[in-house]
Amino acid sequence: MTVLSILCLSVTLFLCQSLVHAVNYGYYGYNPVASYLPEKPQNIMNPVDSCWRLKSDWTANRKDLADCAVGFGSSALGGKKGSIYVVTNPNDNAANPQPGSLRYGVIQDNPLWITFAKDMVITLENELMVNSYKTIDGRGAKVEIAYGPCITIQEVTNVIVHGIRIHDCKPGKYGMVRSSTTHVGRRKGSDGDAIAISGSSNIWIDHCYLASCTDGLIDVIHASTGITISNNYFTQHDKVMLLGHNDNFVQDVKMKVTVAFNHFGPGLVERMPRVRRGYAHVANNRYDKWIMYAIGGSADPTIFSEGNYFIASDNANSKEVTKREVKGGWNNWRWRTSKDVFKNGAYFVPSGYGSVALPYSSDQRFPVAPGNLVPSLTADAGPLNCYRNRPCY
Repeated sequence: MTVLSILCLSVTLFLCQSLVHAVNYGYYGYNPVASYLPEKPQNIMNPVDSCWRLKSDWTANRKDLADCAVGFGSSALGGKKGSIYVVTNPNDNAANPQPGSLRYGVIQDNPLWITFAKDMVITLENELMVNSYKTIDGRGAKVEIAYGPCITIQEVTNVIVHGIRIHDCKPGKYGMVRSSTTHVGRRKGSDGDAIAISGSSNIWIDHCYLASCTDGLIDVIHASTGITISNNYFTQHDKVMLLGHNDNFVQDVKMKVTVAFNHFGPGLVERMPRVRRGYAHVANNRYDKWIMYAIGGSADPTIFSEGNYFIASDNANSKEVTKREVKGGWNNWRWRTSKDVFKNGAYFVPSGYGSVALPYSSDQRFPVAPGNLVPSLTADAGPLNCYRNRPCY
């Protein structure tokens, strides 16, 4: 390549970067996200974080985290009643995992609380089948699951995934994958989701980073229930979160999912979430300029949007928060908004009659703040910086 060619390439790259910077910071008629946020955010924590983050002895009491979930997934034990298993290397063998690898820990039949000895990027050979009563706890290390198939939580119970960066996930391949110490089976290939939850219960996904996968970032399907998705940072993706398998899968009517304290960041197109049947409580989340819509659904789901902070797209055709994936007949669907904040022309179209009272037990219930506090409550969404003998910030 000649010097002139290199110079031209450099100038082109500079101009592209300048254009992106200009759009992000409000030039050319676009207002930056920051212009819609409070000038003086409050120094407050949401109820999940205030339960554990201020404790400097978190390394000696990791399992206390399991007592901090709220909402429908608050009963998720993970590996609380098991021993600590430490992942020492990023190696992976889908059919015959070796001690020290992440897969070896998650397929064990006994409860385990899984931690990581050091920073690592794990590229899986095939989808990671997580067994019941497991916690994958990334605190204290920078752990990425990326550039290969990612996490499958299928027909199991009591799983916690916390503090993991999951991105650039690819479809799984046809082949043998071990799901327990006694079972290895032939898989037909996963879709390329970051986390696929199927036929499972008591699942909590907290403080993860999820982006840029082949299919969805989180799918909750096949009558999964007792799910909480909290404190996560989502970015740079099309179809973000699917709750419900398809319109004809009537068993999903039992599905109950809490989506709380998440930050739906830049570059997201739709499905935050998209709900079929079942009940979704969408509370105290921040939405930054979705491209198509934020919350959608079909097949008569109940959606309660409470205390969220919606910043609409600059596109005049994408101001509506909601989208019904049907041509008509949705007037009786129970979709309600309460304490939400709407910025940049965002608006929510409610529907239905009767109560949308939260079907929470006393242990699942949590205080939902008014929407104006959401920028503070979600300020630390995604993996935290956690160091020994210090609170996590």
